[in-house]
Amino acid sequence: QVQLVESGGGLVQPGGSLKLSCVASTSSFSFLTMGWYRQAPGKQRELVAAIRSGGSTNYADSVKGRFTISRDNAKNTVYLQMNSLSPEDTAVYWCNARTTYTSYWGQGTQVTVSS
Repeated sequence: QVQLVESGGGLVQPGGSLKLSCVASTSSFSFLTMGWYRQAPGKQRELVAAIRSGGSTNYADSVKGRFTISRDNAKNTVYLQMNSLSPEDTAVYWCNARTTYTSYWGQGTQVTVSS
């Protein structure tokens, strides 16, 4: 069982930045594929960014060039640096940890972009 605890959400003005963090309670963190998902009101949950154990990453087209996912295996932590935020980025953001056989989710953190 892997527990994921997100932090860093909040209210930010358009054009601003936020950095989300997710700490995983597992000694196998370095082997996990970690991802950030989000769900806006009335929309389906979508993958925002993912980073594999080897460090390769992928991003949703809507966030390319603005968001950066990274990981610190020594701290069992994955980050999502979000820049140039727009109201369209408003959503609940979830951290996800995935193995070959299962998937774990955090509790979610709200990100609101509004003036």
